[in-house]
Amino acid sequence: MIEVKCLTVGAFQVNTYLIKDAATGACAVIDTGESDDLVERLQALQPSPDVQMILLTHAHLDHAGALVALQKVFDVPTYLPRLEIPLFETLPEQGTWFGAPHMNRPCGRIDHLVDDGDVIQLGETTLQFISAPGHTPGQGCYYDESNIFVGDTIFAGSVGRTDLPMGDPILAQKSLAKLMKLSGKLQVHSGHGAVTTLAQELTSNPFLQFLR
Repeated sequence: MIEVKCLTVGAFQVNTYLIKDAATGACAVIDTGESDDLVERLQALQPSPDVQMILLTHAHLDHAGALVALQKVFDVPTYLPRLEIPLFETLPEQGTWFGAPHMNRPCGRIDHLVDDGDVIQLGETTLQFISAPGHTPGQGCYYDESNIFVGDTIFAGSVGRTDLPMGDPILAQKSLAKLMKLSGKLQVHSGHGAVTTLAQELTSNPFLQFLR
C-alpha cells in the first residue's frame, strides 16, 4: 500500500507525486516539474521523506526539467522509459519550443531505463511500468493495485496533446485503449488536474468515445 502526496509545482502547474510505501517509509518522486519549487517543498516536509528513487513518466520540460536540481539534493537512482531517450536529449532546447529559451534545462543523469512490463520495487510496494506512447515516444505509467501515475497520457475529461515534436495521435489512441484494459478501479493521478479513475474516464471522457 502506498500513500500519495501531490505537489503542484512550477510555471506549468505540473502535478509531482511523492509516494510512500506505508510498510517501510520508502519514498519515490514521480516527475520533477521544471523549477526549484519541488526541491524547496520537499525539503520543507516534516518528517523528511526517505526518497529512494525518481521516476519519470516522460521527458517533457515540465515533467523532467528540475531533475538536475532534485538529484543534487537526493542522489538516488532515476528511472526513464527507454523510448524517451531521444526526447530527453532535447531538454536543453525545449524551452525554445514554447518561446521561453530561459526555461531550457540540462538533461540530468539517468540510471535505469524501463520497458513495458518492467517491475520496480519500492519498499514492499511493487510498481509495474506500462508503456503508453503517443503524447511522447516513450510516455509511460507506473501503477500498483490501487493507483496509476499516468503523466500526460490521460487527464480527467481530456487526454495528452500529440501535436508537439515526436507526438503521434495514432499511437496515443492505441495506448489509451491499452490503459482501459487495466482495472477500472485504479485511481488515476495525472500530470495536470484532478484525480479520477479509469472507469470514470471510460464512461465520460469525450476523447474516449472511440472505445465506447
